Amino acid sequence: MFAFSTRKIMIKKSISYIGISFLNLLSKLPLSFLHAIARVGYFFLYYILRYRRKVVNENLRSSFPEKSIAEIGIIEKTYFRYLADLIFEVVKLSSISDKELIRRVKFNNLELVTNYINRGDSILACTGHYGNWELGMLALGLRIPATAYVIYKPLSSTIFDAWFYRIRTRTANLFIPMRQTLRSVVATKNNSTMFCFAGDQTPAKDDAKVWIDFLHQPTAVLTGIEKIAMQTNRPVIYFNMQLVKRGYYEVDCYLMAERPQELGEWELTKRNFSKLEQIINREPAYWLWSHKRWKHKPENV
Repeated sequence: MFAFSTRKIMIKKSISYIGISFLNLLSKLPLSFLHAIARVGYFFLYYILRYRRKVVNENLRSSFPEKSIAEIGIIEKTYFRYLADLIFEVVKLSSISDKELIRRVKFNNLELVTNYINRGDSILACTGHYGNWELGMLALGLRIPATAYVIYKPLSSTIFDAWFYRIRTRTANLFIPMRQTLRSVVATKNNSTMFCFAGDQTPAKDDAKVWIDFLHQPTAVLTGIEKIAMQTNRPVIYFNMQLVKRGYYEVDCYLMAERPQELGEWELTKRNFSKLEQIINREPAYWLWSHKRWKHKPENV
């Protein structure tokens, strides 16, 4: 029995390594060619695999009750086309050059960030799973004069997690597992840093204790960035990544709070989600709708 289990683990590892080798080779292709493949990928995701179509449709209908069935259908198909593009754009990150990163991601008013860092201050940054956040974070590492500590949830596969970690930390970024956030903040308190949070992740069921109204639904939220902001009083910046054209993005920076300790309880969290909601309402198709964002429900509903 033990030998069978060991053999099964080895087979899974071998398949993972073969998969990574294939992805690394695929990443060598021009992004224009990968985008062409993505059109086939869209057909496969949407029509053959029907990947989480029910989840996407339910999320869209609940978030936009004022929209017609036809409007929801247009957003849904646009989302799956973009999801296919996003998958291949992430694959490209394995070999993308710094020059191409700078060419594909333009940062507007980034001095809002660099002014704090240049005078020795530390800041907190928030964004959502909107646009190509992976590409944006990689490009940001080339543009700021400080280390960006990105808070993330490790993948269940240690092999693929290590592959992603290598890609994500090619520039000046370091990725910190979510549960080590506070320890890392304390360890770097004497340095000028930027800690980055994807604030729209779903908390575990036992951690779903704070609820806000978001996209017409009661939504459980993570409060890590607010807790750290209240402890450190660091300025909080929101990064909004917009698709300009296929494979090209612009990022706008917004000051959400100069001195968070002056805000009321959960006010910062509400501001961040209000900003994300505005962004989604303008261009709905580029948020991560296939995520089961509302799988938890408040007990009194």
